[in-house]
This record gives sequence, C-alpha cells and structure tokens, in this order.
Amino acid sequence: MTLTVKPERHGFGATVTGFLASTADDGLIDTLRRIWLDHQVLSFPDQPMTPQDLTRFTRRFGDFGVDPFVAPLEGHDHVLEVRRESSERVIPFGGTWHSDWSFQECPPGATLLHAREVPPRGGETLFADGYRAFEALSTTLRSELEEMTALHSARRPYSPAGFLAGGGPQRSMKITPSDHANTITEHPLVRVHPETGRKALWVNRVYTIGIRGLGSQESERLLHSLCEHAVRDQFVFAHRWTRDTLCMWDNRCTQHCALGGYDGYRRVMYRTVVAGDQPKGPRGGH
Repeated sequence: MTLTVKPERHGFGATVTGFLASTADDGLIDTLRRIWLDHQVLSFPDQPMTPQDLTRFTRRFGDFGVDPFVAPLEGHDHVLEVRRESSERVIPFGGTWHSDWSFQECPPGATLLHAREVPPRGGETLFADGYRAFEALSTTLRSELEEMTALHSARRPYSPAGFLAGGGPQRSMKITPSDHANTITEHPLVRVHPETGRKALWVNRVYTIGIRGLGSQESERLLHSLCEHAVRDQFVFAHRWTRDTLCMWDNRCTQHCALGGYDGYRRVMYRTVVAGDQPKGPRGGH
C-alpha cells in the first residue's frame, strides 16, 4: 500500500489515494490523522462504503458527536442522510456558510461525508480556511478580535420560525425544529486549535448571531465584515464530488457551504460527526 497525497492550492485541502477506508488499520489511521491536521480537508475517492463501514471508519477518529434537529438514517443512530430530491427548489441543506453545529457547547471536531448519489452537474462543496483568514487580518485587528466572544445559536435554521422561513417543510430530509434552537452559546471569536495550536477566525453566517458586549448594529457590522472576509476567494477551494468519494474536514478551523446547481437531479450523501472539545481562545477562556 502506497499513500499518495495531492494537496490543493496553498496546501488547504488534499486528495488521498492508495488505501481502502473500510480496511484501514491503526497505523494508517494515525497517518491519515497527521495528513488531515496538515491539510484540514481530505478527499478520499473511490471508497465504496455501507453505512456500517462509514460508522466504523468514523469511530476510529474518536467518539461520535451529537446531531440535533435532524433524524438519523433508519437503523444507524450516528448517520444522517443528506438528501435533496430532484423536485426540491429550496436552498440545499448546508447551503449557507457554516461550521457544523457551532452552537453546541462542544461542537464536532470532524465531519465525514460519503457520496452515495451524485448529480451530473453542480452540488460542489466550498471550504474556507480559518487559519489563513485570521492571519491575513491586520496585527491590530487580530489583537482586538482575540479578546472578543461570539454568540452562537441554531435559531435561524432550526427554531420553528426559522424552519418555516427557510422552506423547511419543503425538504425531503427529516428535520425537527425546536424552541431549544433559540439557546445561545458563547465561544471565542478567535479559536485556538487544540492539536495544532494555530489560531483560526471562527465565525459563520448561519450560527454566529452576535458579539458579547457590542450593540446590535456594531455587532452586526463587524460580523458581516468578518464573515465576508473569511470566505474570500483566496481562502476557498471547491470540492467536486464523484460517487463513492469520502470527504473529511476539521470543523475547528474551517467552514463550508453546499452549492446547488443540480435542480432536476437527486443528491444523496451519508454524514457522520466526530465529537469535539469546548472551543478555547488565545487567552485560554471559553
């Protein structure tokens, strides 16, 4: 077995070939983890997997995370089916920039997504590099942001009102809105990665709703500016799916967005998450 690693531009993201995920041993998992920490987003093409295979492979990287508001695939408690039928006309699930479940006290460290049914056009996933986004800011602004705390909530997509506003009833996915989505969680605006020690700009358009200590208008202006900056072209690459591709990304330093462009075609993916830690900032606080 010979692993081949083909990095994307800037080294953010890489394609890894030369192994079969369903038969990976401990040594290979350790190697993949090191590659993943270096590149943040890994693509593994030609990986035919059952839900059981995906479950086993995910578990090799840690405990499972918690997926709220969305029912799991029947018979597989830790697998979500990300489905969009050919007749749907609402924005794709995950179609706005976000880091998975950043409103949780301990958001997932990793997400894995396996392509089961891929449309002939469209459906790419965009990924943005939080490390380089932070490093590209001015020294003064970086220092200011390191002192700030962001407010995260699931209310926009998953509260009863947000679910209706986003066209949720028109989706084929099994989403269960709840008033619990209005809960607010505080996280550092600049997150220190627990394994690499690098700093990442950690805000997103879906779940980051404010900044502690700032008025609503000032908070909104700053968040808009930061969210626009975080997804500038130089920090982003587009992952193009093929059937049986497995993708794994680091939620602690990236965000992503699912594109549409495939109306009239079905798209089906299976998704798992690995449990993460409570985010910490440069000053050591939560």
